[in-house]
Amino acid sequence: MAIKKRPVSPRQKMINLMYVVLMAMLALNVSTEVLDGFSIVEESLRRTTANSTKENRSIYDGFEAQMKSNPEKVRAWFAKATEVKSTSDSLYDFVQQLKVEIVMEADGAHGDIDNIKRKDDLEAASQVMLAPGTGKGKTLYNMINSFRNRILSMITDEHQRSVISSNLTTELPKNAVTMGKNWQEYMFEDMPVAAAVTLLSKLQSDIRYAEGEVLHTLVSNIDMKDIRVNKLSAFVIPNAQTVVRGDKFSAQIVMAAVDTTQTPQIYIGGRQMNLKNNTYEFIAGRTGDFNLTGYITMQNGRGDVIRRDFSQKYTVVDPSATVSADLMNVLYAGYSNPMSVSIPGVPLNKVSATMSGGTLQPVGPGKYIARPAAVGKDVTITVSSLQTGSPKQMGQFTFHVRKLPDPTAYIALGDNRFRGGGMAKASLMSAGGIKAAIDDGLLDIEFRVTGFETVFFDNMGNAVPMASAGASFSQRQRDAFRGLSRNKRFYITRISAVGPDGITRNLPASMEVIVK
Repeated sequence: MAIKKRPVSPRQKMINLMYVVLMAMLALNVSTEVLDGFSIVEESLRRTTANSTKENRSIYDGFEAQMKSNPEKVRAWFAKATEVKSTSDSLYDFVQQLKVEIVMEADGAHGDIDNIKRKDDLEAASQVMLAPGTGKGKTLYNMINSFRNRILSMITDEHQRSVISSNLTTELPKNAVTMGKNWQEYMFEDMPVAAAVTLLSKLQSDIRYAEGEVLHTLVSNIDMKDIRVNKLSAFVIPNAQTVVRGDKFSAQIVMAAVDTTQTPQIYIGGRQMNLKNNTYEFIAGRTGDFNLTGYITMQNGRGDVIRRDFSQKYTVVDPSATVSADLMNVLYAGYSNPMSVSIPGVPLNKVSATMSGGTLQPVGPGKYIARPAAVGKDVTITVSSLQTGSPKQMGQFTFHVRKLPDPTAYIALGDNRFRGGGMAKASLMSAGGIKAAIDDGLLDIEFRVTGFETVFFDNMGNAVPMASAGASFSQRQRDAFRGLSRNKRFYITRISAVGPDGITRNLPASMEVIVK
Protein backbone atom coordinates (compact mmCIF):
# COMPACT_ATOMS: atom_id res chain seq x y z
CA MET A 1 0.00 0.00 0.00
CA ALA A 2 1.45 3.36 -1.01
CA ILE A 3 2.10 5.96 1.67
CA LYS A 4 0.75 9.43 0.87
CA LYS A 5 3.28 12.22 1.62
CA ARG A 6 2.20 15.28 3.51
CA PRO A 7 2.50 18.54 1.53
CA VAL A 8 5.36 20.90 2.54
CA SER A 9 4.26 24.35 3.63
CA PRO A 10 5.85 27.55 2.18
CA ARG A 11 7.29 28.36 5.60
CA GLN A 12 8.98 24.93 5.80
CA LYS A 13 10.41 25.42 2.29
CA MET A 14 11.96 28.75 3.38
CA ILE A 15 13.51 27.14 6.46
CA ASN A 16 14.99 24.34 4.34
CA LEU A 17 16.50 26.87 1.88
CA MET A 18 18.06 28.91 4.70
CA TYR A 19 19.61 25.73 6.08
CA VAL A 20 21.20 24.92 2.72
CA VAL A 21 22.62 28.46 2.48
CA LEU A 22 24.00 28.22 6.03
CA MET A 23 25.71 24.91 5.27
CA ALA A 24 27.29 26.42 2.15
CA MET A 25 28.58 29.38 4.16
CA LEU A 26 30.06 27.06 6.78
CA ALA A 27 31.75 25.06 4.01
CA LEU A 28 33.31 28.24 2.63
CA ASN A 29 34.55 29.43 5.99
CA VAL A 30 38.29 28.73 5.80
CA SER A 31 40.06 28.59 9.14
CA THR A 32 42.89 30.99 10.04
CA GLU A 33 45.30 28.07 10.49
CA VAL A 34 44.74 26.94 6.90
CA LEU A 35 45.28 30.47 5.56
CA ASP A 36 48.48 30.78 7.59
CA GLY A 37 49.59 27.47 6.07
CA PHE A 38 49.27 29.03 2.63
CA SER A 39 51.65 31.77 3.76
CA ILE A 40 54.25 29.17 4.78
CA VAL A 41 53.96 27.42 1.39
CA GLU A 42 54.17 30.80 -0.34
CA GLU A 43 57.42 31.63 1.43
CA SER A 44 58.91 28.24 0.50
CA LEU A 45 57.94 28.70 -3.14
CA ARG A 46 59.59 32.10 -3.22
CA ARG A 47 62.87 30.64 -1.96
CA THR A 48 62.73 27.85 -4.55
CA THR A 49 61.96 30.32 -7.32
CA ALA A 50 64.75 32.64 -6.21
CA ASN A 51 67.26 29.77 -6.28
CA SER A 52 66.11 28.74 -9.77
CA THR A 53 66.38 32.31 -10.97
CA LYS A 54 69.90 32.59 -9.59
CA GLU A 55 70.97 29.33 -11.26
CA ASN A 56 69.43 30.40 -14.57
CA ARG A 57 71.22 33.74 -14.36
CA SER A 58 74.50 31.89 -13.94
CA ILE A 59 73.83 29.90 -17.11
CA TYR A 60 73.01 33.08 -19.03
CA ASP A 61 76.30 34.60 -17.86
CA GLY A 62 78.12 31.50 -19.10
CA PHE A 63 76.41 31.84 -22.46
CA GLU A 64 77.52 35.45 -22.75
CA ALA A 65 81.12 34.54 -21.90
CA GLN A 66 81.22 31.72 -24.47
CA MET A 67 79.59 33.97 -27.04
CA LYS A 68 82.49 36.40 -26.71
CA SER A 69 85.16 33.68 -26.95
CA ASN A 70 83.62 31.50 -29.70
CA PRO A 71 80.72 33.31 -31.42
CA GLU A 72 80.56 30.98 -34.43
CA LYS A 73 79.96 27.92 -32.27
CA VAL A 74 77.71 29.55 -29.67
CA ARG A 75 75.70 32.08 -31.70
CA ALA A 76 72.77 29.78 -32.59
CA TRP A 77 72.41 28.46 -29.04
CA PHE A 78 72.84 31.92 -27.51
CA ALA A 79 70.01 33.24 -29.70
CA LYS A 80 67.73 30.45 -28.47
CA ALA A 81 68.73 31.09 -24.85
CA THR A 82 67.90 34.77 -25.28
CA GLU A 83 64.52 33.84 -26.72
CA VAL A 84 63.84 31.50 -23.79
CA LYS A 85 64.69 34.26 -21.30
CA SER A 86 62.41 36.75 -23.01
CA THR A 87 59.50 34.27 -23.17
CA SER A 88 59.95 33.15 -19.56
CA ASP A 89 60.27 36.68 -18.18
CA SER A 90 57.16 37.79 -20.05
CA LEU A 91 54.98 35.09 -18.48
CA TYR A 92 56.66 35.38 -15.06
CA ASP A 93 56.11 39.16 -14.93
CA PHE A 94 52.49 38.81 -16.02
CA VAL A 95 51.84 36.33 -13.20
CA GLN A 96 53.53 38.71 -10.72
CA GLN A 97 51.25 41.48 -11.92
CA LEU A 98 48.19 39.28 -11.31
CA LYS A 99 49.31 38.58 -7.74
CA VAL A 100 49.65 42.31 -7.05
CA GLU A 101 46.23 43.07 -8.55
CA ILE A 102 44.51 40.34 -6.50
CA VAL A 103 46.04 41.57 -3.23
CA MET A 104 45.18 45.20 -4.04
CA GLU A 105 41.63 44.14 -4.91
CA ALA A 106 41.34 42.60 -1.44
CA ASP A 107 43.34 45.05 0.72
CA GLY A 108 42.97 48.27 -1.27
CA ALA A 109 45.45 50.45 -3.16
CA HIS A 110 48.15 49.96 -0.48
CA GLY A 111 47.89 46.16 -0.50
CA ASP A 112 51.22 44.31 -0.08
CA ILE A 113 51.70 40.76 -1.33
CA ASP A 114 54.28 40.22 1.43
CA ASN A 115 51.74 41.18 4.07
CA ILE A 116 48.22 40.23 3.00
CA LYS A 117 45.51 41.46 5.35
CA ARG A 118 42.36 39.85 3.99
CA LYS A 119 43.69 36.40 3.21
CA ASP A 120 40.18 34.90 3.33
CA ASP A 121 38.66 37.28 0.75
CA LEU A 122 36.71 35.13 -1.74
CA GLU A 123 35.88 37.86 -4.25
CA ALA A 124 39.23 39.43 -5.15
CA ALA A 125 40.63 36.57 -7.25
CA SER A 126 37.31 36.12 -9.07
CA GLN A 127 37.11 39.84 -9.82
CA VAL A 128 40.63 40.05 -11.27
CA MET A 129 40.58 36.76 -13.16
CA LEU A 130 36.92 36.20 -14.11
CA ALA A 131 35.17 39.58 -14.32
CA PRO A 132 33.24 39.86 -17.62
CA GLY A 133 35.19 41.97 -20.11
CA THR A 134 38.16 42.67 -17.81
CA GLY A 135 39.04 39.26 -16.34
CA LYS A 136 42.58 38.15 -17.13
CA GLY A 137 42.13 34.42 -16.55
CA LYS A 138 41.66 33.67 -20.26
CA THR A 139 44.83 35.61 -21.11
CA LEU A 140 46.79 33.66 -18.51
CA TYR A 141 45.39 30.39 -19.88
CA ASN A 142 46.53 31.21 -23.43
CA MET A 143 49.97 32.40 -22.29
CA ILE A 144 50.60 29.21 -20.31
CA ASN A 145 49.70 27.05 -23.31
CA SER A 146 51.90 29.07 -25.65
CA PHE A 147 54.84 29.02 -23.22
CA ARG A 148 54.51 25.28 -22.59
CA ASN A 149 54.43 24.42 -26.31
CA ARG A 150 57.42 26.65 -27.05
CA ILE A 151 59.48 25.16 -24.20
CA LEU A 152 58.63 21.56 -25.15
CA SER A 153 59.75 22.21 -28.75
CA MET A 154 63.28 22.82 -27.46
CA ILE A 155 63.56 19.70 -25.29
CA THR A 156 64.05 16.17 -26.63
CA ASP A 157 64.45 14.22 -23.37
CA GLU A 158 61.11 12.48 -22.75
CA HIS A 159 61.40 12.59 -18.94
CA GLN A 160 62.01 16.33 -18.94
CA ARG A 161 59.13 16.84 -21.37
CA SER A 162 56.80 14.81 -19.17
CA VAL A 163 57.65 16.80 -16.02
CA ILE A 164 57.30 20.19 -17.70
CA SER A 165 54.09 19.20 -19.44
CA SER A 166 52.62 18.03 -16.11
CA ASN A 167 53.72 21.18 -14.23
CA LEU A 168 52.30 23.56 -16.83
CA THR A 169 49.17 21.61 -17.77
CA THR A 170 45.87 23.42 -18.27
CA GLU A 171 43.78 20.27 -18.54
CA LEU A 172 40.78 20.02 -16.23
CA PRO A 173 39.90 17.07 -14.00
CA LYS A 174 36.78 15.13 -14.90
CA ASN A 175 34.66 16.65 -12.11
CA ALA A 176 35.34 20.17 -13.41
CA VAL A 177 34.42 19.15 -16.94
CA THR A 178 31.13 17.66 -15.78
CA MET A 179 30.41 20.88 -13.87
CA GLY A 180 30.80 22.87 -17.09
CA LYS A 181 33.67 25.03 -15.82
CA ASN A 182 36.62 26.26 -17.86
CA TRP A 183 40.20 26.29 -16.56
CA GLN A 184 40.20 29.79 -15.15
CA GLU A 185 36.88 29.28 -13.37
CA TYR A 186 38.09 26.01 -11.88
CA MET A 187 41.31 27.65 -10.63
CA PHE A 188 40.11 31.02 -9.31
CA GLU A 189 36.34 31.00 -8.71
CA ASP A 190 35.62 31.61 -4.97
CA MET A 191 39.32 31.14 -4.23
CA PRO A 192 40.69 32.85 -1.06
CA VAL A 193 43.35 35.47 -1.75
CA ALA A 194 46.02 33.47 0.12
CA ALA A 195 45.33 30.37 -1.98
CA ALA A 196 45.19 32.29 -5.29
CA VAL A 197 48.51 34.03 -4.61
CA THR A 198 50.10 30.68 -3.65
CA LEU A 199 48.82 29.06 -6.87
CA LEU A 200 50.34 31.85 -8.92
CA SER A 201 53.64 31.58 -7.04
CA LYS A 202 53.64 27.85 -7.80
CA LEU A 203 53.20 28.76 -11.47
CA GLN A 204 56.16 31.15 -11.29
CA SER A 205 58.29 28.39 -9.77
CA ASP A 206 57.29 26.03 -12.61
CA ILE A 207 58.18 28.71 -15.17
CA ARG A 208 61.70 29.11 -13.79
CA TYR A 209 62.11 25.32 -13.59
CA ALA A 210 61.10 24.88 -17.23
CA GLU A 211 63.38 27.75 -18.22
CA GLY A 212 66.30 26.07 -16.45
CA GLU A 213 65.67 22.72 -18.14
CA VAL A 214 65.80 24.34 -21.56
CA LEU A 215 68.96 26.23 -20.69
CA HIS A 216 70.70 23.04 -19.58
CA THR A 217 69.65 21.41 -22.87
CA LEU A 218 71.08 24.32 -24.87
CA VAL A 219 74.34 24.28 -22.90
CA SER A 220 74.74 20.55 -23.51
CA ASN A 221 74.45 21.21 -27.23
CA ILE A 222 77.57 23.37 -27.03
CA ASP A 223 79.96 21.23 -25.02
CA MET A 224 78.48 18.07 -23.58
CA LYS A 225 77.30 16.86 -26.99
CA ASP A 226 80.66 17.35 -28.64
CA ILE A 227 82.16 14.13 -29.96
CA ARG A 228 85.52 13.25 -28.46
CA VAL A 229 88.14 12.60 -31.14
CA ASN A 230 91.61 11.07 -31.06
CA LYS A 231 92.71 11.20 -34.69
CA LEU A 232 92.93 13.85 -37.37
CA SER A 233 93.01 12.89 -41.06
CA ALA A 234 93.21 14.91 -44.26
CA PHE A 235 90.65 14.33 -47.03
CA VAL A 236 90.36 15.61 -50.59
CA ILE A 237 86.78 15.98 -51.86
CA PRO A 238 86.72 16.75 -55.61
CA ASN A 239 83.76 18.42 -57.27
CA ALA A 240 84.03 15.95 -60.15
CA GLN A 241 85.88 12.70 -60.67
CA THR A 242 86.40 13.34 -64.40
CA VAL A 243 88.15 16.43 -65.73
CA VAL A 244 88.49 17.38 -69.39
CA ARG A 245 91.85 18.61 -70.67
CA GLY A 246 91.94 22.38 -70.40
CA ASP A 247 89.16 22.41 -67.81
CA LYS A 248 89.49 23.39 -64.15
CA PHE A 249 89.98 20.81 -61.39
CA SER A 250 88.25 21.84 -58.15
CA ALA A 251 88.44 20.05 -54.79
CA GLN A 252 87.97 20.75 -51.10
CA ILE A 253 90.89 19.81 -48.84
CA VAL A 254 89.69 19.39 -45.26
CA MET A 255 90.90 18.10 -41.93
CA ALA A 256 88.46 15.60 -40.44
CA ALA A 257 88.50 14.49 -36.82
CA VAL A 258 87.55 10.89 -36.03
CA ASP A 259 87.23 8.67 -32.98
CA THR A 260 88.96 5.35 -33.64
CA THR A 261 87.64 3.88 -30.39
CA GLN A 262 84.08 3.60 -31.65
CA THR A 263 82.53 2.82 -35.03
CA PRO A 264 79.61 4.95 -36.18
CA GLN A 265 76.37 3.34 -37.24
CA ILE A 266 75.61 4.17 -40.88
CA TYR A 267 72.08 3.99 -42.29
CA ILE A 268 71.23 4.24 -45.99
CA GLY A 269 67.64 4.08 -47.15
CA GLY A 270 66.52 3.45 -43.57
CA ARG A 271 68.61 0.26 -43.32
CA GLN A 272 71.75 -0.14 -41.22
CA MET A 273 74.82 -0.89 -43.31
CA ASN A 274 77.78 -3.06 -42.33
CA LEU A 275 80.58 -1.31 -44.20
CA LYS A 276 84.24 -2.22 -44.38
CA ASN A 277 86.38 0.83 -43.57
CA ASN A 278 83.17 2.89 -43.79
CA THR A 279 83.26 2.48 -47.59
CA TYR A 280 79.95 2.12 -49.43
CA GLU A 281 80.08 0.38 -52.81
CA PHE A 282 77.39 -0.76 -55.24
CA ILE A 283 76.89 -1.60 -58.90
CA ALA A 284 75.09 1.19 -60.76
CA GLY A 285 72.26 -0.39 -62.73
CA ARG A 286 70.42 2.66 -64.07
CA THR A 287 71.46 5.90 -65.73
CA GLY A 288 70.40 9.34 -64.53
CA ASP A 289 70.83 11.72 -61.60
CA PHE A 290 70.59 10.18 -58.12
CA ASN A 291 70.99 11.23 -54.51
CA LEU A 292 72.67 9.03 -51.91
CA THR A 293 71.00 9.89 -48.60
CA GLY A 294 71.15 8.50 -45.09
CA TYR A 295 72.39 9.30 -41.61
CA ILE A 296 75.14 8.43 -39.15
CA THR A 297 74.65 7.86 -35.42
CA MET A 298 77.36 8.08 -32.78
CA GLN A 299 77.63 8.62 -29.03
CA ASN A 300 78.80 11.97 -27.73
CA GLY A 301 80.74 12.77 -24.58
CA ARG A 302 77.64 12.49 -22.39
CA GLY A 303 76.66 9.14 -23.84
CA ASP A 304 73.73 10.46 -25.83
CA VAL A 305 73.29 9.12 -29.35
CA ILE A 306 73.51 11.91 -31.89
CA ARG A 307 72.45 11.73 -35.51
CA ARG A 308 73.80 13.52 -38.55
CA ASP A 309 72.12 13.29 -41.95
CA PHE A 310 74.13 13.18 -45.17
CA SER A 311 73.31 13.61 -48.83
CA GLN A 312 75.50 13.22 -51.92
CA LYS A 313 74.36 13.69 -55.50
CA TYR A 314 75.86 11.55 -58.25
CA THR A 315 75.25 10.86 -61.94
CA VAL A 316 75.32 7.53 -63.76
CA VAL A 317 75.88 7.59 -67.52
CA ASP A 318 75.92 4.87 -70.14
CA PRO A 319 79.26 3.76 -71.55
CA SER A 320 79.53 6.00 -74.60
CA ALA A 321 81.54 6.51 -77.77
CA THR A 322 81.04 9.06 -80.52
CA VAL A 323 81.21 7.83 -84.15
CA SER A 324 80.60 10.17 -87.10
CA ALA A 325 80.51 9.49 -90.83
CA ASP A 326 82.24 12.28 -92.75
CA LEU A 327 80.09 11.78 -95.86
CA MET A 328 76.77 11.84 -93.96
CA ASN A 329 77.01 15.19 -92.17
CA VAL A 330 73.72 16.43 -93.65
CA LEU A 331 70.72 18.20 -92.10
CA TYR A 332 67.42 18.91 -93.85
CA ALA A 333 66.05 22.46 -94.00
CA GLY A 334 62.61 23.12 -92.57
CA TYR A 335 62.60 19.74 -90.84
CA SER A 336 62.97 18.76 -87.16
CA ASN A 337 66.24 16.83 -87.36
CA PRO A 338 66.79 14.68 -84.21
CA MET A 339 70.32 15.05 -82.82
CA SER A 340 72.28 13.29 -80.06
CA VAL A 341 75.14 15.17 -78.41
CA SER A 342 77.54 13.75 -75.83
CA ILE A 343 81.00 14.29 -74.41
CA PRO A 344 82.87 11.18 -73.21
CA GLY A 345 83.33 11.32 -69.44
CA VAL A 346 80.84 14.15 -68.95
CA PRO A 347 77.26 13.52 -67.66
CA LEU A 348 74.60 14.35 -70.24
CA ASN A 349 73.02 16.93 -67.94
CA LYS A 350 76.35 18.80 -67.97
CA VAL A 351 76.51 19.00 -71.78
CA SER A 352 75.32 22.09 -73.68
CA ALA A 353 75.00 22.65 -77.44
CA THR A 354 74.18 25.65 -79.66
CA MET A 355 73.75 26.00 -83.43
CA SER A 356 74.38 28.82 -85.90
CA GLY A 357 72.14 29.21 -88.96
CA GLY A 358 69.01 27.85 -87.29
CA THR A 359 67.57 26.70 -84.00
CA LEU A 360 68.69 23.86 -81.71
CA GLN A 361 66.05 22.89 -79.15
CA PRO A 362 66.89 20.55 -76.21
CA VAL A 363 64.27 17.83 -75.69
CA GLY A 364 66.04 15.67 -73.10
CA PRO A 365 69.49 14.84 -71.71
CA GLY A 366 71.79 14.78 -74.74
CA LYS A 367 68.83 15.01 -77.15
CA TYR A 368 68.12 17.99 -79.46
CA ILE A 369 65.98 19.00 -82.43
CA ALA A 370 67.89 20.93 -85.12
CA ARG A 371 66.00 23.12 -87.62
CA PRO A 372 68.28 24.76 -90.21
CA ALA A 373 66.98 28.04 -91.59
CA ALA A 374 67.88 27.80 -95.29
CA VAL A 375 68.88 25.26 -97.93
CA GLY A 376 72.49 25.40 -99.07
CA LYS A 377 73.84 27.26 -96.04
CA ASP A 378 75.98 25.17 -93.72
CA VAL A 379 75.26 25.23 -89.97
CA THR A 380 77.72 24.82 -87.11
CA ILE A 381 76.91 23.08 -83.80
CA THR A 382 79.11 24.08 -80.85
CA VAL A 383 79.32 21.62 -77.95
CA SER A 384 80.35 22.77 -74.42
CA SER A 385 80.89 21.15 -71.04
CA LEU A 386 79.25 22.65 -67.93
CA GLN A 387 80.83 20.25 -65.48
CA THR A 388 82.78 22.92 -63.59
CA GLY A 389 79.99 25.51 -63.58
CA SER A 390 81.20 27.66 -66.50
CA PRO A 391 80.91 26.63 -70.18
CA LYS A 392 84.01 24.98 -71.67
CA GLN A 393 83.94 24.59 -75.46
CA MET A 394 84.69 21.01 -76.48
CA GLY A 395 84.33 21.17 -80.26
CA GLN A 396 82.46 22.48 -83.31
CA PHE A 397 80.75 20.37 -85.97
CA THR A 398 79.65 21.60 -89.41
CA PHE A 399 76.67 20.13 -91.30
CA HIS A 400 75.51 20.71 -94.88
CA VAL A 401 71.89 21.74 -95.27
CA ARG A 402 69.86 20.06 -98.01
CA LYS A 403 66.23 20.07 -99.14
CA LEU A 404 64.18 17.05 -98.14
CA PRO A 405 64.07 14.44 -100.94
CA ASP A 406 60.81 13.82 -102.78
CA PRO A 407 58.39 11.40 -101.13
CA THR A 408 56.81 8.28 -102.62
CA ALA A 409 53.05 8.06 -103.03
CA TYR A 410 51.13 5.10 -101.61
CA ILE A 411 47.66 3.86 -100.73
CA ALA A 412 47.25 2.93 -97.06
CA LEU A 413 45.81 -0.57 -96.67
CA GLY A 414 45.83 -1.16 -92.93
CA ASP A 415 49.48 -1.36 -91.87
CA ASN A 416 50.63 -1.90 -95.47
CA ARG A 417 51.63 0.77 -97.96
CA PHE A 418 50.58 -0.12 -101.52
CA ARG A 419 52.87 1.50 -104.11
CA GLY A 420 51.65 -0.22 -107.25
CA GLY A 421 50.70 -3.59 -108.77
CA GLY A 422 47.74 -5.85 -108.24
CA MET A 423 45.03 -4.85 -105.76
CA ALA A 424 41.76 -6.52 -104.85
CA LYS A 425 38.75 -4.49 -105.96
CA ALA A 426 37.30 -4.60 -102.42
CA SER A 427 40.51 -3.08 -101.07
CA LEU A 428 40.40 -0.39 -103.75
CA MET A 429 36.81 0.52 -102.89
CA SER A 430 37.64 0.76 -99.15
CA ALA A 431 40.63 3.04 -99.70
CA GLY A 432 39.97 6.70 -98.99
CA GLY A 433 42.73 8.24 -101.09
CA ILE A 434 46.49 8.37 -101.37
CA LYS A 435 49.29 9.49 -99.09
CA ALA A 436 52.97 10.30 -99.56
CA ALA A 437 56.04 9.85 -97.38
CA ILE A 438 59.78 9.54 -97.43
CA ASP A 439 60.32 5.94 -96.38
CA ASP A 440 63.85 4.89 -97.28
CA GLY A 441 64.72 2.93 -94.14
CA LEU A 442 66.37 5.98 -92.50
CA LEU A 443 63.69 8.64 -92.73
CA ASP A 444 59.96 8.18 -92.27
CA ILE A 445 58.51 11.62 -92.98
CA GLU A 446 54.90 12.14 -93.93
CA PHE A 447 53.90 14.65 -96.64
CA ARG A 448 50.47 16.17 -97.17
CA VAL A 449 48.99 15.30 -100.57
CA THR A 450 47.18 18.27 -102.09
CA GLY A 451 45.94 16.69 -105.31
CA PHE A 452 46.36 13.98 -107.99
CA GLU A 453 44.77 12.51 -111.11
CA THR A 454 43.65 8.99 -112.08
CA VAL A 455 43.94 8.02 -115.75
CA PHE A 456 41.58 5.35 -117.15
CA PHE A 457 41.45 4.00 -120.70
CA ASP A 458 38.15 3.44 -122.53
CA ASN A 459 37.37 0.70 -125.06
CA MET A 460 38.88 2.79 -127.82
CA GLY A 461 42.16 3.17 -125.89
CA ASN A 462 41.56 6.83 -125.16
CA ALA A 463 42.94 8.18 -121.85
CA VAL A 464 40.29 9.53 -119.49
CA PRO A 465 41.86 11.63 -116.68
CA MET A 466 39.86 12.37 -113.53
CA ALA A 467 40.85 14.85 -110.78
CA SER A 468 40.82 13.97 -107.08
CA ALA A 469 39.23 15.79 -104.16
CA GLY A 470 42.47 16.80 -102.51
CA ALA A 471 44.13 13.73 -101.05
CA SER A 472 40.87 11.71 -101.34
CA PHE A 473 39.31 9.91 -104.26
CA SER A 474 36.50 11.96 -105.81
CA GLN A 475 33.03 10.54 -106.32
CA ARG A 476 33.65 10.35 -110.07
CA GLN A 477 36.81 8.32 -109.48
CA ARG A 478 34.94 5.95 -107.16
CA ASP A 479 32.22 5.44 -109.77
CA ALA A 480 34.94 4.55 -112.26
CA PHE A 481 36.42 2.02 -109.82
CA ARG A 482 33.07 0.21 -109.61
CA GLY A 483 33.01 -0.26 -113.38
CA LEU A 484 36.47 -1.81 -113.57
CA SER A 485 36.58 -5.51 -114.38
CA ARG A 486 39.24 -8.02 -113.42
CA ASN A 487 42.76 -7.27 -114.77
CA LYS A 488 41.77 -3.74 -115.74
CA ARG A 489 44.32 -1.14 -114.82
CA PHE A 490 44.56 2.59 -114.25
CA TYR A 491 47.25 5.04 -113.26
CA ILE A 492 47.62 7.59 -110.49
CA THR A 493 49.71 10.51 -111.72
CA ARG A 494 50.37 14.24 -111.41
CA ILE A 495 50.64 13.92 -107.62
CA SER A 496 51.41 17.12 -105.68
CA ALA A 497 52.42 17.11 -102.01
CA VAL A 498 53.70 19.50 -99.36
CA GLY A 499 56.38 18.45 -96.88
CA PRO A 500 57.17 19.70 -93.34
CA ASP A 501 59.51 22.23 -94.95
CA GLY A 502 56.50 23.90 -96.60
CA ILE A 503 57.72 23.24 -100.16
CA THR A 504 55.16 21.96 -102.71
CA ARG A 505 56.47 19.15 -104.93
CA ASN A 506 55.04 17.61 -108.10
CA LEU A 507 56.04 13.97 -108.01
CA PRO A 508 57.28 12.72 -111.38
CA ALA A 509 56.51 9.05 -110.75
CA SER A 510 53.09 7.49 -111.36
CA MET A 511 51.45 4.53 -109.65
CA GLU A 512 49.96 1.65 -111.70
CA VAL A 513 46.99 -0.18 -110.15
CA ILE A 514 45.76 -3.53 -111.59
CA VAL A 515 42.34 -4.68 -110.37
CA LYS A 516 42.34 -8.33 -109.21
